[in-house]
Amino acid sequence: MAPAPLSSLDVAFLCLSRETAPMQMGAALVFAPEEAVDPDRLTALLARRAADIPPLRRKIRAGLFPPGSATWVDDPDFRAVNHIRHHRLTTLYDPDPLPEFAARWIAEPLDPHRPLWELTVVTGFPDGSFAVLLKLHHALTDGAGAYAVAAGLLDGLPIPQPAPVIPQPRSPLSAAWETAGIASSVVRAARPPCLPLAAPATAERRLGFTRLASADLRRIRRTHGGTTNDVVLAVLSGALREWLVNRGIRATGRSVRALIPVSVRGRAAEQRGGNKLSGYLCDLPIGLDDPVRRLAEVRASMARNKAAGPARGAGAFPLLADRMPAALHRLGTRTAGLAAPLLFDLVVTTVPVPRARHALDGAPLAEVYPFVPLAPRQAVGIAVAPYRDSVHIGLQANADAVADLGSLRDAVAKSAAELLDVS
Repeated sequence: MAPAPLSSLDVAFLCLSRETAPMQMGAALVFAPEEAVDPDRLTALLARRAADIPPLRRKIRAGLFPPGSATWVDDPDFRAVNHIRHHRLTTLYDPDPLPEFAARWIAEPLDPHRPLWELTVVTGFPDGSFAVLLKLHHALTDGAGAYAVAAGLLDGLPIPQPAPVIPQPRSPLSAAWETAGIASSVVRAARPPCLPLAAPATAERRLGFTRLASADLRRIRRTHGGTTNDVVLAVLSGALREWLVNRGIRATGRSVRALIPVSVRGRAAEQRGGNKLSGYLCDLPIGLDDPVRRLAEVRASMARNKAAGPARGAGAFPLLADRMPAALHRLGTRTAGLAAPLLFDLVVTTVPVPRARHALDGAPLAEVYPFVPLAPRQAVGIAVAPYRDSVHIGLQANADAVADLGSLRDAVAKSAAELLDVS
């Protein structure tokens, strides 16, 4: 394939990466086979399929012009099997061994001189299930693109192909006006961070997995209105409140600001790989004790965001980053990344997973837990994946700042039960 330039936003994610804050997204996919699995067979199957996915064969080559630019090029030494490992769990006395292993795995930075992905097949579960851990650098793609890559690894799903570039005329004046509006909104939105969710940098991570029943969320929606995403955000608001109170932190009268990434692939000026993102800022009302009022506040905040659209407001700063020269990202993005807590306290992202049944080597996909990268100096990131009859939630935390991630995980179920009790 011909070399393809990284967008400025892709370069920004490269520049944000450091050992203590690797910009890596991932997922734990848990499969339920009917028979015992052969790890060597799974590894070989995944290697064959990965070799046919164009983005996975490419690595980054720095460019000379424009200054700071970079290009995706085919790796002449590429062998998919070199990116795939097998791990057998040996700590089965642990009630939840997969998050323990996956936390160490997600913290390992990808080699920037190789294609930016990795797979690990995990076996040894008492019930015979197995997991596949997928790690991708955020410079490679966003959440929607990550699903497209994962789809090529599963049975009977099409291998993703590069989308055609379809230029669309855009007025320079309107683009400049829009950019200036976003920049102004970012400056106005800055405020002191929520200190319990701010943290010093560390390479250590903790992961937590939990699920909500889709039927319960639909029941809450029927009673109180809103979208499934609104309900999930309200549940997370209650969970964060419970978690902070359990830590002895006063929640009344406070809010936590979440960055909600928004895919603009369908609205973008051109269709291509890489990141096509904007975002909304939503103040999660952790200061409210009433779960119904929390949901109403979330609904109102998200309605305002959607009415303004993904190209307006401080949450649209990824669009601003995509319009900056790559050289500026090389010079200042790491420093600017340290200011992320002034704009938002955590990321809450949703990864689209179609409802159709998925499988690997005939084994049905039973659970899928996504992970969102932790922004520099932030303590918690949350990723959500609706699939089949459940909404799966992956929690990633700074291990030094959050020793009690299990408390937050358990608080998610409690918060959902509170809303369900009044529905």
